[in-house]
Amino acid sequence: MLIKYTPEWKGERFADGRPKVPDAILKRMQTVTLEEAWAVIKQAAYGHQYDDNWGTIIHPEKVLVGRALTAQWLPGRPDIHRVIAEQGNRDGRVGGQNAWPVDMLQPGDVYVCDHFGLKEDGPSIGDNVGNAIYARSGNGIVYDGAVRDINGLKELENFTSFVRSYDPSHHLSNLTAGAQMNSTMIGINIPIRIGHATVLPGDVVLGRDGGVMFIPPQLAEKVVQYSEITQLRDHFGHQRLREKKYTAGQIDTRWTDAIENDFTGWLRENIDKLPVARAQVEEILKSRSR
Repeated sequence: MLIKYTPEWKGERFADGRPKVPDAILKRMQTVTLEEAWAVIKQAAYGHQYDDNWGTIIHPEKVLVGRALTAQWLPGRPDIHRVIAEQGNRDGRVGGQNAWPVDMLQPGDVYVCDHFGLKEDGPSIGDNVGNAIYARSGNGIVYDGAVRDINGLKELENFTSFVRSYDPSHHLSNLTAGAQMNSTMIGINIPIRIGHATVLPGDVVLGRDGGVMFIPPQLAEKVVQYSEITQLRDHFGHQRLREKKYTAGQIDTRWTDAIENDFTGWLRENIDKLPVARAQVEEILKSRSR
């Protein structure tokens, strides 16, 4: 199913079929802004890849980047819950359903979970599960629901996370007599909805400045390339404006051939002083010389 739903991805995949965007692309994604990512994916006709209005953001000063591993819950229903629990036992899964996707996480993943905004008696992630997520992925989460043990989660240095809410209660999913079962995990590594966005397993998560963008894997490299050239052009333009070499009208419009040539020379002269790695600047210079 994962291969069927991601036919435009031609690169490496995990054993389960999930697209595996290279670590090098994820590293370069750290400096991409939401506006830069939006410009590329919107042009490619992906109009539903962004969501905000997060009630709780852990480490909001940091950037969250990684490959999505998805999970979805539905309001609890005993009959289907029992079937899924029995299948989990046959598959060798350990613990409660909230632990199942956590055990599947790989380094560089982001756990992206649709818990339909459930708050009271809904948190399926506290400091214990959070530590397990962090140990396996080195990342935080995007969670359309509530978390608990918020102080413990904040102690994890790079657990940058976007969460709908906080609640001190805990998740109820037992089938014991008389117990209230609030939700059932209906799927792992399936297409899910996060607010206004559609998320597929393997999408690149970019969370920063209060919002989260879910970038289709086949567009990830294009996003970082666009971001890098945009950053360089801005850096050049701002420097030349401060030097009063060009006017705002000349920079804030389509550049003339003379300015483009000046930009190319500036890249060569400053190649080791720029906010973009030398290897990427060299690739840009090659493309400009064609």
